Amino acid sequence: MSSTTVSVPKYRHHKGSGQAFVQVKGRRHYLGKWDSPKSKESYSRFVAELAVSPMVARSTAPTPSTLQLTMVELMGAYWQFAVGYYQKDGKPTRYMDDIKLALRPVRSLYSTTLVTAFGPLALQAIQGQLADRHLARKTINSTTSTIKRMFKWAVSRELIPPHVYQALATVEGLKMGRTQARETQPVKPVADDLVDATLPCLPVVLADMVRFQRLTGARPGELFQLRPCDVDRSGEVWEYRPADHKTAYRGRERVIYIGPKAQAVLLPYLLRDAQANCFSPVESEQKRHEEQRKRRLTRVQPS
Repeated sequence: MSSTTVSVPKYRHHKGSGQAFVQVKGRRHYLGKWDSPKSKESYSRFVAELAVSPMVARSTAPTPSTLQLTMVELMGAYWQFAVGYYQKDGKPTRYMDDIKLALRPVRSLYSTTLVTAFGPLALQAIQGQLADRHLARKTINSTTSTIKRMFKWAVSRELIPPHVYQALATVEGLKMGRTQARETQPVKPVADDLVDATLPCLPVVLADMVRFQRLTGARPGELFQLRPCDVDRSGEVWEYRPADHKTAYRGRERVIYIGPKAQAVLLPYLLRDAQANCFSPVESEQKRHEEQRKRRLTRVQPS
């Protein structure tokens, strides 16, 4: 018998999967369905074996509960994790829509399948079904990657044996010209003459936003959050560093350079409170209504 004293771990509940587990030295050991006689028996056995040999807590072998986890249970656990993880400023990111799209065919075909029985052929079957539904090849590949990511996460949480994910990792994305999946045309920029013809039809503020975006390459969201205090005007070329942008979560800094032509567009919008947004939808509507009143031929009826 080991002379090392080991504290008794608590019988705990993993709400995402409905599993009971204990955690020892940072490692989780799943016991079966929460509050079931079988899981309580497994808990008692684990505690008894742990008292004899602390090495039990270091075992990497899959427990019976991980081998009995179904796909719907795995998806439930992953969704609960994703809701808390993939959010920005307290709101879900667009990647949540990708997860939802990816889990639909899995739930439709394999909801009651054991996770350990979901192998490369199952993943390829999903690829084939999505191709039959005329989804684009790139969309199918994105869905495949999202499903793999769920299994990778499950391994990191010790919900499933590593070999399950390792097998799925061998499934490649669909290759261009080697599949029946639909190909999409590349998105091309709108022709300059079409943009120029559209500008006179837009409200003044919106037209200036389009002009500024063409000259700087700023994204729409970066235009809406632009404030005078965000613009560094110390050099010949101004610099705008958005506080929030597409790759901010990776710790990357984005710099938008504002040359003379873009400066001419932006300058009138800098003459306001330093913390106020330069391009305001409210201001745009006010100016549009003012222009409508100027062009009105009949008297404005009292309200």
